[in-house]
Amino acid sequence: MINCGEFYNLLAENGIGFFTGVPDSLLKDFCGYILDHAGDDRHIIAANEGNAVALAAGFHLATGNIGLVYMQNSGQGNAINPLVSLVDKEAYSIPVLLVIGWRGEPGTKDEPQHAKQGKITIKLLNTLGIPSAILPDNLDGAKAVLKAAIDTMKAKSVPYGLVVRAGTFEAYQSKTVTKTSYELSREEAIKIIVRRLALQDIVVSTTGKSSRELFEYREELGQGHNRDFLTIGSMGHSSQIALTIALSNPSREVYCLDGDGAVIMHLGGLATIGLNGPKNFKHIVLNNGSHDSVGGQPTAGFNINIPAIAMACNYKVAFHADKQTELEEKMQLLKSVEGPALLEVKVAKGARNNLGRPTIGPIENKNAFMRFLQDS
Repeated sequence: MINCGEFYNLLAENGIGFFTGVPDSLLKDFCGYILDHAGDDRHIIAANEGNAVALAAGFHLATGNIGLVYMQNSGQGNAINPLVSLVDKEAYSIPVLLVIGWRGEPGTKDEPQHAKQGKITIKLLNTLGIPSAILPDNLDGAKAVLKAAIDTMKAKSVPYGLVVRAGTFEAYQSKTVTKTSYELSREEAIKIIVRRLALQDIVVSTTGKSSRELFEYREELGQGHNRDFLTIGSMGHSSQIALTIALSNPSREVYCLDGDGAVIMHLGGLATIGLNGPKNFKHIVLNNGSHDSVGGQPTAGFNINIPAIAMACNYKVAFHADKQTELEEKMQLLKSVEGPALLEVKVAKGARNNLGRPTIGPIENKNAFMRFLQDS
């Protein structure tokens, strides 16, 4: 495995000193090292991967130097537009070093939402005309591959992709910690929310630990999972899934359990919700100020006013809770008001170590959920 500090220094020796991207579980140790050692002027955690490519492009335009963009391979989709219309050699021809975590690598065990992306990760880079290589898991090999990447980017002024397998980087514990002093954990908040839902209510939960915690609480209660659509992939899109479900089921309440990182990733979705204005749409944002599922790196969640943004996007009401009694009161209020309505719940960072994963597959979840919508 590669020591994160040694790889960071290797990048510096090759003129790479600006970093941006969206954190990834396979890259969390390297991302943690960047967070600790690159100053705020040299590291930006982006809202989404397309933004990150644009940030690296702007850095190159301003300095002439090459920026590094890190992402999970699921983020390739978000990045395609600026990759082909901004930095591509047939557009502005801007070199960018892409470091891509290879979730769902063929032949390895991973979660179902990563299977397709794993199969097409390198194929997609080839289709985009982006030269690439798999980063070796040793420093000597990494030196050779990085040199080839730098030489290619400088000679041709094009992006280059380094694909990173699981276990490539040694463990590193970041010293930059998002401090939270909130009373509730996310899981405790989810339990309070679920206990106040009616049997006919519909739930769409965001990707990551929120869906896992929701699944486990349903198991604890001995309830089925047909009322919940567990969005195990497509980060940032749960609210749009919930929106059309709400518009199609106007007589039933639809609750979207969202996260701060997911909301920020596609913030424009709030404007679409406000514009369409379903009265039965209830948006609950569990805000812990971090990308909790992929290493805990900070988001802008604690630095922005999510309820105020929702109101500016034409939500009818938006409010906040961060204590148990307050959440119980606000849930009762949320149930009684006309939507679109948003409740931001600020919660502590972290999850229990023995948190499991859904034991049903995505197609089984989809079919049961659709039957629930049709039969109720």
